[in-house]
Amino acid sequence: MIAASDVVKRYGDADGVTALQGVSLDIAEGEFISLVGPSGCGKSTFLRCLAGLEAPTGGRLQLDGAPIDGPPERLGMAFQRDALLEWFDVLENVLLPADFGGYGKKKYEERARQLLQMVGLDGFARAYPRALSGGMRQRVAICRSLLLDPRLLLMDEPFGALDALTRDQINVDLHRLWTKHRMTVVFVTHSITEAVFLSTRVVVFTPRPGRVVADIGIDLPAERKLAMRETPEFGAYTSRIRALFEQMGLIHD
Repeated sequence: MIAASDVVKRYGDADGVTALQGVSLDIAEGEFISLVGPSGCGKSTFLRCLAGLEAPTGGRLQLDGAPIDGPPERLGMAFQRDALLEWFDVLENVLLPADFGGYGKKKYEERARQLLQMVGLDGFARAYPRALSGGMRQRVAICRSLLLDPRLLLMDEPFGALDALTRDQINVDLHRLWTKHRMTVVFVTHSITEAVFLSTRVVVFTPRPGRVVADIGIDLPAERKLAMRETPEFGAYTSRIRALFEQMGLIHD
């Protein structure tokens, strides 16, 4: 589905800032890929290139064998800020992509309600964002990003501002949605635990300029439960990734 080969992204001239240097990564249809690494290592830049919002300076970045030269069709995106419209209720916010795309809100209302039910918000369809907690608002944003049945979902630290308990629950909700819909997800996070819990693969970036230092397949049961994080198998993955950060001098005892 996605093929990145020696991708370079540089801002400015030859003496400018190089955000990505020689990133090569293949992503198959239906995978859940998490990108982890220190701040400023190019994770979000790579996501913007995948979204067609920025063009690589060098290398190749393709979707289904064709260069990404603009936002792909059936693309969903979610960010740390939920960007809900305060004067629209929850259902209207979820239906925004259908409205903006000219697809007709009525056609997608049933799907919107189904998505809200899957994340436990079916009783809040007519509530306004000001009445929701941070976690509830992010659930609405996720439902909105899934409304048009995206083939590719790009998520840039969507849960970074949430408290730990809310973040745990929304991780479970997101994995349940991914299991049901099987869209391809590329997820940026600073949390090693979150990356292992959600993903089929975790890709580790070096400090800037970002390079891929490890691509780790996650072989855990398909149904992810929070208690799984206490198992030796889960701990082995988080320890392996943490060791990579230690080797790069990013974590010190």
